[in-house]
Amino acid sequence: MNSAEHGRIMGRVSQPPHMPQPPARRRRWGVITLIALALIAVMGAGGWWAYGNRNPSEVSANSTEEFVPPATISTTEPVTTTNAAPPPQSWPTYGFDNARTRWNPLLKHRPPFTKEWFFGSGGLLEFPPAVADGKLFVGQLRGKFFAVDTATGKVLWRKNIRHCSAASPAIADGIVYASFLARYPCPKGEAGEGGFVFAWNADTGEQLWAVALPPVESSPLVVNGTVYVGAWDKKVYALDALTGATKWTTETDAQIVSSASWVDAASPGGRPALVIGTNGGTLYKLDADTGKILWQAQSLERLGSGREYFYATPTVAYGRIYIGNTDGWMYAYGAETGKLLWAKAAGTYVYTAAVAADGVIYIGTYDGYVIAFDAATGATNWKLSVPGAVHGAPTLMAGLLYFSTCSGCGRNGVRAAKSGPDGQYAIDIATRKIVWTFPDGKYSPLVADDQRVYLTGVGVVHGMKPAN
Repeated sequence: MNSAEHGRIMGRVSQPPHMPQPPARRRRWGVITLIALALIAVMGAGGWWAYGNRNPSEVSANSTEEFVPPATISTTEPVTTTNAAPPPQSWPTYGFDNARTRWNPLLKHRPPFTKEWFFGSGGLLEFPPAVADGKLFVGQLRGKFFAVDTATGKVLWRKNIRHCSAASPAIADGIVYASFLARYPCPKGEAGEGGFVFAWNADTGEQLWAVALPPVESSPLVVNGTVYVGAWDKKVYALDALTGATKWTTETDAQIVSSASWVDAASPGGRPALVIGTNGGTLYKLDADTGKILWQAQSLERLGSGREYFYATPTVAYGRIYIGNTDGWMYAYGAETGKLLWAKAAGTYVYTAAVAADGVIYIGTYDGYVIAFDAATGATNWKLSVPGAVHGAPTLMAGLLYFSTCSGCGRNGVRAAKSGPDGQYAIDIATRKIVWTFPDGKYSPLVADDQRVYLTGVGVVHGMKPAN
């Protein structure tokens, strides 16, 4: 018997039936009744307040506020907010460019693809490779790292770090940078020592430097001679790209599993910056030279669960920051001010980083949808049901949106996740139909250079020649 049941029973038997009550007792019960009614009213209001906070309203904004229309951006060059866009023949960093837009409009590869080679890594591949100068670089979960010839699939050099890798490498000026978590098998969520950032000569594999840090899950962002990563100890680190020396550190509110993205100065006299999300549901904009916090913004709070975390890497485009949260919502913040411009419910969970292309933002969800949002307003342009949960960030190329489905992702979550196969697909964004499938894939889909596409399977990279 619980206490409420006990109280109700004791209340019924404590007053003999049919016994008249004296006036004082009647007045006292009258006051008690009024108090009870007031409490019921307050509780009712609180219930509606709780419902509203558990299910916050979507946020909409003026479509022109802190928005640079894509029509003002040249379509003959890769769309990015950085001054140093990568050449079309390479995919040198996570998300293609430093703004992490995941779209190179100069690449026109389309299926059918012919397999030229495949490379077995011997472990799970959660994040896609980086490609530059005829070499593909990839790290697998168990801590092995490889440089692979893009023409043949042969291993050029390898490293065995024995620390988990859950990030993409970055290539700049002939150096490849890679981040690592704790020693395999990785202790989940523990923010102690055990992480590293390495710098190797991209041609020979010669180690140039290694910096010991707390576990690092961030894919490195390399801009203007500086390597930026976030770590499990809540800090963002800026490292000298040539020596590994620490330039600055900035502490945030929570552990960081997201990666940083670059924001060019948007106004005269402004300074370059980076943005990164945390497990506290906070998005930070930091001065690139000093690490000073320029602004911080948060996801929406829900009663009983607070704020959920930013696993996804931000996408910088059109004067805004686009980022999904594990709460299942998609957010757009002003890059200059950090103001929340729109927030839209997308699905049960959003782990994917976004593609930004031609004024549209594309993401996937754990309940099995790929969604296209209007970048200016947040309106849903279209929403397509797909065979399973989508965890890794999509890639856009030549009008096709590539994504992978993940069996088991979200299986132990408190909200629904769509059960489906491991596989890879392409949606024609004009017809909104799946036009290509591949039986290997789980987290990330493909990256490309001017010769080939490189499909990331569960533990294999497939080198494929396009039809065109």
